[in-house]
Amino acid sequence: MTLFPPRCVILAPMAGVTDFAFREICAELGADQAVTEMVSAKALCYGDKKTASLLRRSRGVPCGVQIFGSEPEFMARGAQLALALSGCDYIDINMGCPMPKIVNNGEGSALMKDPALAGRIVRAVCEAVEVPVTVKTRKGWDKSHVNVVELAQAVQENGAAAITVHGRTKTMLYSGTADWDIIAQVKRAVSIPVIANGDVISAEAAMRCLQWTGADGLMVGRAAFGDPWLFQQIKAALAGQPVPKRPPLAQRMEIALRQMELAREDKGEHIACLEARKQLAWYLRGVRFSNYYKQQISQIATMEDVYRVISGIQRDLE
Repeated sequence: MTLFPPRCVILAPMAGVTDFAFREICAELGADQAVTEMVSAKALCYGDKKTASLLRRSRGVPCGVQIFGSEPEFMARGAQLALALSGCDYIDINMGCPMPKIVNNGEGSALMKDPALAGRIVRAVCEAVEVPVTVKTRKGWDKSHVNVVELAQAVQENGAAAITVHGRTKTMLYSGTADWDIIAQVKRAVSIPVIANGDVISAEAAMRCLQWTGADGLMVGRAAFGDPWLFQQIKAALAGQPVPKRPPLAQRMEIALRQMELAREDKGEHIACLEARKQLAWYLRGVRFSNYYKQQISQIATMEDVYRVISGIQRDLE
């Protein structure tokens, strides 16, 4: 398998969002790859069942499993367990999560502070598994500590097969503008594939990002919330074809319903319906006169509620 073919478009791993159901929908609508929600390597080592339940692999496209941690031995064993549970195609190591509960444990983007440790983690995981190992990281810790080029070189030297760079620092979280220049610098500094992440919010932005950075592929994150059609739009633009419009709202709701049904299949009706509240609300972003139905969505408790609300949206909104 060519892990990252030229101009591949990948659904980013996002905690609480990229579950099996959403990954399936995005793959059906054009994503070349998907990555699971990040899971704790240490939790896997301790046999946590909730963590293991997040690892169902996507069907039909290559799928990575993302793990996080800060101790090489736990990361190595966690990678082995993640593969055994998921059957995924590669291991992705999270070195970019900016959330305090992750960073305060020395995990996620905290690893950017210690490129030597990051390298040891990559080496330990590479030696523990027989599939490719990749890294997802950020520009740096803050504007005074932009060291992603050094980090990229360290993980490449220790066996990483590719690196995804989000063009924001840890302290920026998801604010401001992604720095595509730094991604271009990483691309020039390493020989492994570089995937560009950050502000890939439209087909036009995707084209500009690839041209600007010279990256080997793109990773799409928050822009896909409620809009999995973004993948087919980006793929069309990259192929030099006309960019298709999103389908009418009634058809979009059919896809939303399929996502909710896949979620029920994967995690049961109760959890699926609680999570449907945010997922369905995203499908209504920018839809005029949708406030009434957003209120209805916030009270969903059963699949019967899901069917009722979606039916009403299809009848009343456009």
